[in-house]
Amino acid sequence: MKIKTITCHKVYNYGATLQEYALLRYLNNGGYEAKTIDFTPNYLSNHFNFLTISNPKYNKNIFIKSLYLLAKLPYRLILLQRKKAFDIFEKKFIPSTNYNYKTNEELKKNLPIADAYICGSDQIWNSYFQNGKDPAFYLDFVPENKLKISYAASFAIDEIENSLKKFVKEKVSRINFVSVRENSGVKILNNLGLKNTKQVLDPVFLLQEKYWKDNFVTQITEKYIFVYDFDSNKQIQEIAKHAARQFGLKIFTVNQNIKYADKNFYRKGPETFLSLIYGATYVISNSFHAVAFSLIFNKLFLVVDRNEEINTRMRDIMNLVELSNLYLEEGEFKTFDKIKVDYGKVNEILKNKIKESKFFLKKALN
Repeated sequence: MKIKTITCHKVYNYGATLQEYALLRYLNNGGYEAKTIDFTPNYLSNHFNFLTISNPKYNKNIFIKSLYLLAKLPYRLILLQRKKAFDIFEKKFIPSTNYNYKTNEELKKNLPIADAYICGSDQIWNSYFQNGKDPAFYLDFVPENKLKISYAASFAIDEIENSLKKFVKEKVSRINFVSVRENSGVKILNNLGLKNTKQVLDPVFLLQEKYWKDNFVTQITEKYIFVYDFDSNKQIQEIAKHAARQFGLKIFTVNQNIKYADKNFYRKGPETFLSLIYGATYVISNSFHAVAFSLIFNKLFLVVDRNEEINTRMRDIMNLVELSNLYLEEGEFKTFDKIKVDYGKVNEILKNKIKESKFFLKKALN
């Protein structure tokens, strides 16, 4: 059976890349012929556009624009190293269509051939961003007579705007088998009258810890706390620095914005991200996939609210594994010597949920 998947592709984000890889690898290991659709709409593909002007005040005339671009050039050349690391990973590990698509209409006109189509995972239905409003991520381009599945699609928010409810209901109603990543997503669809929805785990859980370790992890000998923080969060900084002093640890990160880290691996690819989580003494983050791999690798970790209203992802997974005490609200402070995780219990919960998730895919594809 030929399968085509569609997700947030080539966005140069660790979690997005690894969940895309994981679903494809799981399907191909199962005997299917799976590829991702090379779908890069403009709103997701301007990360490394040298001509991008992020602030309108610098786009008033050609002289000011030229000065802005010239000033940004050295920084953007450095960022190309990160892009190259991700491009190498994707070329080696993520099979994709030969044709690059930019719009839902292009997909309709030149349909990627498959027996089944899967949308997901990641925040493809998050209407806080443009992708949640793009019909392509709801498999709108797929004909009625083709098998359509959503796997672990994420809204990442508790509610969608009233203006989008009709759109979401109409598009999701066309999908034959619907699963979402969070219980909050099930509630959103139930409130729209879509009852036959399953909550499943993110694709990264479909591959065993041993698989991730054997194929991607490189041993790091230094002792450190790993920080993955998109918001330059003062709460995370305070906890990380306290832990570093208390336990004699260095602080490592992959976020360019974290200036207090002893080492920053921002220019490195997904393999380094996995190695840093695996080798960390402690992990503190506001990232869903940092939480996911902390669970997979059985690490001691803390997770903090994001500034943006996209916290349901972390909250729901922490509730699922009964570790909500490690989810910190704004202003909360905890030290790592005060937290304990019964990974025997956590792993049993995940084992059962992984079994359910795999069964959903098997049933849908059969």
